[in-house]
Amino acid sequence: MSPEQFSQLVSTVTAAVDGKAVDKALEKELNEKFPADGPVFAAIKDAIKAGVAAGWMCSREHGGIKYGRVAKPGPELHGCSIDVVDMADLAGPHHIHPKGEIDLILPMEGDAKFDGHGAGWLVYGPGSGHRPTVSEGRAYVLYLLPDGAIEFSK
Repeated sequence: MSPEQFSQLVSTVTAAVDGKAVDKALEKELNEKFPADGPVFAAIKDAIKAGVAAGWMCSREHGGIKYGRVAKPGPELHGCSIDVVDMADLAGPHHIHPKGEIDLILPMEGDAKFDGHGAGWLVYGPGSGHRPTVSEGRAYVLYLLPDGAIEFSK
């Protein structure tokens, strides 16, 4: 699994969100179209494990969070960037999503939750913000940012 192959896999999802409002209706649609017990979820989870094992994914670390941008926004990803974090029982830095954030929660150990949500999709609308928190275990979280837009709070 290479970064390019991973991006191609995730483009299945970015194609499905292309041109749609980043809101709770999109969250519902993603959870129906790409459920946590479905083949796309399983393929992404396996690809993340392979990317981390190969050393090109989540290759940076700060404050106990392993992270990294896998792909910048571009036409092949329908304007979204791809980032992946590896977190266990901690909260990350507060940030704002100027154009929204589309998260895929992939529990790895325990009954891991991301911002109180288990396996599946979570969507934050434009202008929202949070301190991303994984509780009750360890999880990978893939997040798609329209135009790669994110603003970390000071």
